[in-house]
Amino acid sequence: MTLRDRVEALLPNWEAWYPSLFDAAVDLGLLRARTCSPSSLLLSNRHSAVQSEALKAFQEKWGGTTGE
Repeated sequence: MTLRDRVEALLPNWEAWYPSLFDAAVDLGLLRARTCSPSSLLLSNRHSAVQSEALKAFQEKWGGTTGE
């Protein structure tokens, strides 16, 4: 079920009351903010796991290092 479907199930005429689907979903409690540490917002930190997986896969397939 999409967010729009969930909002429409709870409040069928939401467009008359809210300027956006996001605002309606927040007020209905379907979307909630959650806090996170500032370091988790850095792209380098968020993608470090993906980068390390790629490096491991490269080394498994081709052996050796990447030349860095």
